[in-house]
Order: sequence, then structure tokens, then C-alpha cells
Amino acid sequence: MADMSSAGSTVPLAAPGSSASPWQRAASGANLLSADGTLGMTIFEEMTTLANSTGAINLGQGFPDEDGPADIKAAAQAAIAAGANQYAPGKGVLELREAVAAHQHRFYGLDVDPHAEVVVTTGATEAIAASLLAFVQPGDDVLTFEPFYDSYGAIIGMAGARHVTAPLQAPDFLPDLQALETAFTDRTKVVLLNNPHNPTGAVFPLEVLSKIVELAVKHDAIIVSDEVYEHLTFGVPHIPVATVPGAAGRTITISSAGKTFSFTGWKVGWLTGPADLVAAIRTVKQFLTYSSGTPFQSAIAVGLALPDDFYTGIARELEQKRDILSEGLRAAGFGVYTPSGTYFVNVDTAPLGIADSVDLARRLPELAGVAAIPVPVFCHAEGAERTRTLLRFAFCKKREVLEAAAERLATLRDRL
Repeated sequence: MADMSSAGSTVPLAAPGSSASPWQRAASGANLLSADGTLGMTIFEEMTTLANSTGAINLGQGFPDEDGPADIKAAAQAAIAAGANQYAPGKGVLELREAVAAHQHRFYGLDVDPHAEVVVTTGATEAIAASLLAFVQPGDDVLTFEPFYDSYGAIIGMAGARHVTAPLQAPDFLPDLQALETAFTDRTKVVLLNNPHNPTGAVFPLEVLSKIVELAVKHDAIIVSDEVYEHLTFGVPHIPVATVPGAAGRTITISSAGKTFSFTGWKVGWLTGPADLVAAIRTVKQFLTYSSGTPFQSAIAVGLALPDDFYTGIARELEQKRDILSEGLRAAGFGVYTPSGTYFVNVDTAPLGIADSVDLARRLPELAGVAAIPVPVFCHAEGAERTRTLLRFAFCKKREVLEAAAERLATLRDRL
């Protein structure tokens, strides 16, 4: 387990009666608002701009550079041609809700009612937002692991809650269980779990998940579990937290088509859980987008029914891509932390004598022709200090792109 020298951090983004506007709280929660109130751009936008201006290979933002299965695309085209172009039901197209329920049973043995326990959302991002806005209010704590995906902090801030974190530290990026217990209190309304974890690539084992459930039960907290990388694990199983004894009645599980099928632009996600919690989230969701992506929903139902060979194949292919990029990163002189899942590999810049990964990220496109994301941007101040030498690279790209990036990175040591 990770060293427990720090038990995480707490950021009170807006107390009741605060004069901060919701947009300011959202920006602050996503680390986009400076102390003087100046609004900055996201790190993804900054790195993409640098990559474009220098001709660098962009391994910053985690989106594939090739489409998913042709059968799914054909199903979407057929749905459009057949006239599935108007509003979908607020819950989502029944065909997809049934496919999600079948998927949960097929892979995890979970029995889900497609009529009352499934909602289709505009990507996992909306599912996360609707879940937090449904249950969190000023004065509540929301616990996440740190580093954390930036939208978590934004929505927690928008809701006016306190964002409490438990650290994930190298080399395994698993939480120290005693530090995790310290992070929970009776103010913890929601524990927002991301497993497999972005940006670290950790896949939480049963021991960690069981502790999370134990603490959620003890403090009567809701578990919101972002599992969008569920099929992208390497040599270790993904265990949905809802399968852990004691979890099912308090857990919302979220996933999406973007990561599994490489159709990130379709923005088709879903959530499952107990009917009462799902109904509360649906109440919020219907006033965010109501519905979206009607022809894409039925197409994703086709994808969820693809044979097991598809799912094992995408993980195997991605693992090979991970290894191609990792070899180039080691040749560059980085310390490489091999991920157990997701699209991302994290490296330590310290072996190169570099103590500031944010500064290196801004120089890397010019130095080596590759763009990456510094991990400190996914943290509060204390977490940013802990992760100050970490960079995240995405390997969800074509092999030839990764091979070219590896070649470029291998020259970095001589360019510093």
C-alpha cells in the first residue's frame, strides 16, 4: 500500500451563503480559477494548442484516433435511415436499457431492472453530474481519490460541497486503508469512486473495495462508481463495487460507450443502481439534457451484445500499445509506472533531474515533439506537491503513432 504520510486534503469550495457564483465554484473545483479570480484554460486545451503549434504528437487527451467496430457504426446509420431521429425517452431507449441490464448480468452477475434501475445519459460526464447534484448540498462532504478526474471537482464545487480526498501514491497508486478511514466522516454524503482509475491506471482490488463499502455503510454514504474503463484492464479483473456485499443498496454504477467502443463523440453513457436512487438522479437528469443521441443508443445496444472475443481483444490490443509507449518512455529516462488498466501510463520525471512536471509538459512538445498532461493539475495543492514530478501519457492511439512517439521520446535525454 501507499505511504500514508499524508491523508489527503479538504477544499471548502463554497460555504452556505457564499457569494461565489456556481460557475466560479465549478472553475475553482476544476483548478481553473486563480487566486485573483482570473479564469484559465483547461490543461487539455493548453496542451492541444501547444501540440498543434509545434507539430507534436498529442498524447495528452485520452481519446482514440480510430473508430470502433464497423457493426456499431452501421447500426447507427441504419437507425438514422429508419427515422430514429427524434427525442428518446427520458430514461433512454428501452433497447439500450435492456442491453445494459444484460451486460451487467453477463459480466458481473448483477440483476438490474431495465425499467426502473437503468438510465441512459449524455456520456458518463452527465451521469456523474446528475448523481452528485441529486444528493449533495452545501455542508456535505464528497470524498474522491486524488489525483481525480477534473469534472469531479467542478461538479462538487458547483453543488457547494466540500471536496475531501484520499491520496493515491506511487508506485501502486492504491489507497492506504488507514488514511482512507480517516478521510471518511459522518459528513461524507458521497464517495465518488473511479475504478479503473484515471489518471493513475490503478485497478482497485477486492480488499480496497470492501473497505470502501465498509466505511460507506458505517457513515451512511452513497457510493457513485465511475467504471468507464471497466473492459480496459491488463491481467487483473475489474470488480464492480456493486458486487461487494453491502454495496448494492447504496451504489450507483456509471459507464459509457466512449471508452469501450471508441466512440467518444457519441456521448452515450448510462447508470444503474437501486430504483429509489436512480429515480432521484433521473429527476435531475431530465432537466439537464432530458435525452440525447437517439440513433446512437440503439447502436450501442448492438455493441454491448458483441461476443466475449471483442472485449478480450480490445484489452489485449491496448496492453500491447501500452508496452510500445512504455518502452519509449523508459528509453527517454523516465521512471515508468506500468498501469493495470485505462488508457494512461504515468511517469516520474525525477530520474531526469526534473522536479516540475508542469514546466516539462509545457516544454515537451518543442523538446521532443510529444505532448502529455502533468498529473498535478488533477490535484488540490497538497496533492499537487505529492505528484509534482508525474506526467500522464495516453496510449489509445494507432500503433504507428505510438511508435513514432516512442522514437521521439527516446531522444529527450539528449535534448534537456
